[in-house]
Amino acid sequence: MSRIIDPVGAPPATPMRRVAIASCTGTTIEFYDFFIYGTAAALVFPKVFFPALGTAAGTVASFATFAVAFVARPLGAAIFGHFGDRIGRKKTLISTLLLMGIATVLIGCIPSASSIGIAAPIILVVLRVAQGLAVGGEWAGATLLATEYAPKEKRGLYALFPQLGPSLAFVLSSGTFLIVNLFVGETSSAFLDYGWRIPFLASALLVLIGLYVRLKVEETPMFARQAPRRGSATGPLIGVFKNQPRELLLAAGSLSMMFAFFYIGTAYLTSYGTSILGLSRTAVLSLGLLAALVFAAATALAAAFSDRVGRRRMVLGSCVLSIPGGLLLFPLIDIGSPVAFFAGLTLALVVMGISYGPAGALLPEMFKTEYRYTGAGMAYAIAGVVGGGTAPTLAAELASRHGSHAVGWMLAGFGVLSLLCAAFLPETRNRAMEQDSCSGLPPRSAHV
Repeated sequence: MSRIIDPVGAPPATPMRRVAIASCTGTTIEFYDFFIYGTAAALVFPKVFFPALGTAAGTVASFATFAVAFVARPLGAAIFGHFGDRIGRKKTLISTLLLMGIATVLIGCIPSASSIGIAAPIILVVLRVAQGLAVGGEWAGATLLATEYAPKEKRGLYALFPQLGPSLAFVLSSGTFLIVNLFVGETSSAFLDYGWRIPFLASALLVLIGLYVRLKVEETPMFARQAPRRGSATGPLIGVFKNQPRELLLAAGSLSMMFAFFYIGTAYLTSYGTSILGLSRTAVLSLGLLAALVFAAATALAAAFSDRVGRRRMVLGSCVLSIPGGLLLFPLIDIGSPVAFFAGLTLALVVMGISYGPAGALLPEMFKTEYRYTGAGMAYAIAGVVGGGTAPTLAAELASRHGSHAVGWMLAGFGVLSLLCAAFLPETRNRAMEQDSCSGLPPRSAHV
């Protein structure tokens, strides 16, 4: 990949290859930290932090702490979006990476509830909020880093790289837990005592790698050229809600299904497979690792294909598939075999991937440069609250009260909501991302 020449005529200091690696590495690390929490919430947190509640109530409480991060995501998107739109994408992305890394390592150090009582789950929730703030600010910055550097006709392709982060992170998180599980043993108490902590502590090494990569990337030229218009009295958050509230809500609604399917697949099904179906931890983690590879392929194909057919069509297609997919998911998984579990998990992740691939270009293309970080981040975070924050928690309650088929109906309901919103989305594939905030004309030349 060669350097991309910007419209003003000066080449950016960073080659596209390095931009792609930086955006992918950062989201992989951020979501690795996020996913190991979901895996631990399914496998060990009910016993480590909520032992007095029993298995069922402990699982609900564990997934409630998982949901806390989604509530914090919009706040993180607003805070880091403000700084990302005012001081730059690069500096803000370094901050989100550090916040996530520190919070994750500290989670691995929390004593159990049997040691320090109620203080343990309280500390867990505080650190989980910090994770939510970090992810709320991370995703938009990483996608902007890719799309603001990319040529218009290849924005979907280059926006693929940060979108690969979750699938690669799911491979890493499942693989790390699998290795730990193999070393300490399937039935050994060592997994509950200290084994689950190893993936959290190992995050420190990944963060150092991510920081090294991101420090090698320069600020996006598109952001730099908008510098004269970033000094307005109206902040980015107010600008988004004042000027593009329709786009914000439609984008969030369109992607809520995506989050519901994803976190049912990556968090809830891990618990369901071991506690309800009776599959071993080793089997569930191994199948999750394989399904994540299929998810990565679906995301990549959808992102690249969106440059040809458009972002809106890909999102609409995913929403249509999600309705029968949600209804079929648990009848398939409840067959109880490892093959059926893998097929169901893959179904959930592929449905999500078809939307997730083009979303990396869709959301940045929908908002103006002066508040693009905030707008894209808020839309993504609100979708995460609606779909990802509620689905695993509701699933545990619905399954215990009404059976697994109720979870399928919930997923289908999310599909209908997203389909209705996606029907009104604009097509952004050929949209010019760099506009004058007042006139809508191409940008004036500016020196920073």
